[in-house]
Amino acid sequence: MAVVEEVEQAVAQVARAAGASVVRIGRDGGRGAGVVVRDGFVVTSAHNLRGPSVTVTFAGGRVEQGEVRAADIEGDLAVVAVDTAGAPAIEWQPAAPRMGQVVFAVAPGRGEGARVTAGQVSTLDAAFRGPRGRLIPNGFEHTALVGRGSSGGPVTDGDGRLVGINTHRPGDGLYLALPADSTLAERVDALAAGQAPERRRLGVALIPGHVARRLRAAVGLPPRDGLLVRDVEAGGPADAAGIAAGDLIVTAGGSPVSSLDTLVAAIDAVADDGSLPVTVVRGAEEVTVEVSFARPEAAG
Repeated sequence: MAVVEEVEQAVAQVARAAGASVVRIGRDGGRGAGVVVRDGFVVTSAHNLRGPSVTVTFAGGRVEQGEVRAADIEGDLAVVAVDTAGAPAIEWQPAAPRMGQVVFAVAPGRGEGARVTAGQVSTLDAAFRGPRGRLIPNGFEHTALVGRGSSGGPVTDGDGRLVGINTHRPGDGLYLALPADSTLAERVDALAAGQAPERRRLGVALIPGHVARRLRAAVGLPPRDGLLVRDVEAGGPADAAGIAAGDLIVTAGGSPVSSLDTLVAAIDAVADDGSLPVTVVRGAEEVTVEVSFARPEAAG
């Protein structure tokens, strides 16, 4: 019974310490959760947002309209500026989450109180995909059961201190979270200052390799590994370089393109003043183009 009592006490402590810091993001039942990280600012997952403003419901039922200060869409993190009106900022755990650590997921409840569930850190250094498909590294996995609308809410230790930000459920009763470490603190500071990260984008919609091979075979073209360009963003880097819908991207930066991750890695490796050689196959012909990611105002 002592263990049961300890768990009960820990859940109650987390609810007291962190419950008032947790908010619901979105109207009606809400799209997700968030947490007050400082006076006037709430952190949430970027995929919970649908525009420049969002409804924020605080513990106790108070509703305010918040404005998105900045969002890192590909990194699935955002900061919302809102009148927190005395809702306390959550305290951060001084160390990164550790393997096996007992943790608690906190989310808005169906009433005015918070929903708290217990679990433990089951995997460190877990990677998962953001809303645009980019791989987000260095996450962690935990077993605290969470329901719909919990993404963007906090994972805490037994004292209610922030251990991570819930992102999404990969299945099998597990959940993925961003660790509340120095990197996350720096990202939150930048977003709160209105500074969204600038990540290079090729400006294309892609069809994965296994589908591209089937499509090529269906029209009698020889098999090739690569990513098929389904659409090109007008005025984007790919468009400026002459990449077109129907092109099969086979190499980038001299390396074979076997997946979206290898293409993104090649793009990220380009120097600020450099360009990326991309080889595409059009029908049976290979064409190499140079893709520049320089801003128009900086190009000349």
